[in-house]
Amino acid sequence: MSTRKDIVSHFYHTADENSRLSRSRHGQLEYRTTMAYIHRYADIASKVLEVGAGTGTYSIALAKEGMDVTAVELMESHLKTLVENSQGLENLHAFQGDAVDLRQFADDSFDVTLLLGPMYHLYEKDEVDCAIDEAIRVTRPGGVILFAFISVFAIMYANYFYGNWAFGEEENFTEDHQIKHYKEQLFTGYDVVEFEQLFEEKPVDWITTAGVDGLLEPIEDRPDFSMSDEEFEAFARWYLAFAEKRELLGLTNHLLYICRKQS
Repeated sequence: MSTRKDIVSHFYHTADENSRLSRSRHGQLEYRTTMAYIHRYADIASKVLEVGAGTGTYSIALAKEGMDVTAVELMESHLKTLVENSQGLENLHAFQGDAVDLRQFADDSFDVTLLLGPMYHLYEKDEVDCAIDEAIRVTRPGGVILFAFISVFAIMYANYFYGNWAFGEEENFTEDHQIKHYKEQLFTGYDVVEFEQLFEEKPVDWITTAGVDGLLEPIEDRPDFSMSDEEFEAFARWYLAFAEKRELLGLTNHLLYICRKQS
């Protein structure tokens, strides 16, 4: 049986993660919206931890702004790229590690903690809880944590209108329409309320839940899709104004659950 790490490693070995947030309009919107929310809670004086930092897109940008950034990444190849891309940034500290075990960091160490990818690839309840608990533990009281997750409905809309709807339904839902989570999915999706309920017994206060990339992913491959740089700028500003609208959350591919650690 392949492990979670084996399955994720196989996928990211061939995926171009380094340009994911720049090569498409939906990636650009995800980055822009996510950065807007990070900047609501982090500034130049903040000590930031990013868990699941990938090739360092967010960590490097925040370090260049002057923040003290610690980046943790599971994949060796991604960590190598992150280190190469962050040469000369003495305020960026990179480590290999897993979201479910942050034992190298002391309690209450960071002002802002980011998990902008690990929750996509955690399938077992105990591992999900471990990742949440570890993020909370290393964040200082009053500090803010941003968890990214994926809408299961957006997964369906983006991937299963190509003669494969029945396969997508079987992969993501039980016969009575309960949502499945298992490692062979690779990317696991949530109902928004289901994800929010993961935190009901945790020592955090919910701030907001926001979408970050809207409907762009499933429509961007249409032959008639067109968005100039000027149009994108206007759309990105408009989208940020409505990113927390509850009626829109199930349609966005990527979302943020933002909370504050209780004092």
